[in-house]
Amino acid sequence: MALRMIYPALLRVLELLLLLSRSEEAKNVELLALRHENAVLRRQLGVRPRLAWPDRTVLAALARHLPSHLRRNRLVTPRPGTLLAWYRRPLRWKWTQKPARTGRPPVSEELTTLILRLALKNPTWGYTRTQGELRRLGHRVGASTVRRVLRSAGLGAVPRRNPNAAPTWHEFLRAQASGLLAADFFHIDTVTLKRLYVFFAMEMGTLTVHILGATAHPTAAWIVQLGRNLLMDLEDADSRATFLIRDQDAKFTAAFDALLADAGLKVVTTGIRIPRMNSLMERWIQTCRRELLDRTLISNQNHLLHDLAGGEKAPLAADDSTLMFTVWDGNEVAKNPYTSADYQVVEESRSIDLPRCAA
Repeated sequence: MALRMIYPALLRVLELLLLLSRSEEAKNVELLALRHENAVLRRQLGVRPRLAWPDRTVLAALARHLPSHLRRNRLVTPRPGTLLAWYRRPLRWKWTQKPARTGRPPVSEELTTLILRLALKNPTWGYTRTQGELRRLGHRVGASTVRRVLRSAGLGAVPRRNPNAAPTWHEFLRAQASGLLAADFFHIDTVTLKRLYVFFAMEMGTLTVHILGATAHPTAAWIVQLGRNLLMDLEDADSRATFLIRDQDAKFTAAFDALLADAGLKVVTTGIRIPRMNSLMERWIQTCRRELLDRTLISNQNHLLHDLAGGEKAPLAADDSTLMFTVWDGNEVAKNPYTSADYQVVEESRSIDLPRCAA
């Protein structure tokens, strides 16, 4: 790459030395000829030509010495999409690594056939019962794998025959949602390739999101302080949460867990690399990235906090509605409905004074 850029640059320097020995009239004639040739080529092509990196570098260096009214029509004039592409290219080079093989090993065709055979011949067996019978036959497989195999074959769960039976897990967990909290981190890389970490929490009962803070260096003291801020917000909202769900990130220290335990919150950790155990948090992170952060060039921490809390509205998928981030009068808390999904977003920042956003 360096040699490809040095060679055309050296040629341009030699051409410049030759031009110094020529007369002004010859230069003006050649310039008019080149302009006319360029206009003919553009008219015949009809599209902007694709430039290699060495060509783009030389044209950009020469264009800096042109007047502004001549520079607008040059080939190197960037567009918004070009700026985003320039930002993503070095970011992709920095974080590119060989993908590791993740997930469970595939289920063999023989085991799949056996699962379907047991399910068809025993229609009253559920996933756990089928798993137990497979284990007795010497096959170690999880109940979730049995469910996945049966669903892919169009076979659902055993229907509930008695309407007065105990509630399902979905109904039971939905009734317990008011006592659950979840906390997690997500990161964003700025235009200078500096990584910032955002700490946020969600109340599972109301799906209210608290943006607690952002920093480039999430220390233990910083996490503990944000934990205190979260507890104060929950106390003001008269929250009845008794459990906090988090992953096994090393940024969550023992001091953070002890702070929550003193406040009556029991910490429950998810399994390693099992995002479905905290699926609502992962879904919100995905929405925030796709509809806000992937469309914005973040310059620094203040810029990130301002975009997260400055009245940004971005359309979601067809089954959602509108993602709203709003902060009124600096650090006061505001709420907006995440309408069809029953979300409420609450942003706050104690590190900077945010300007009042128009409604």
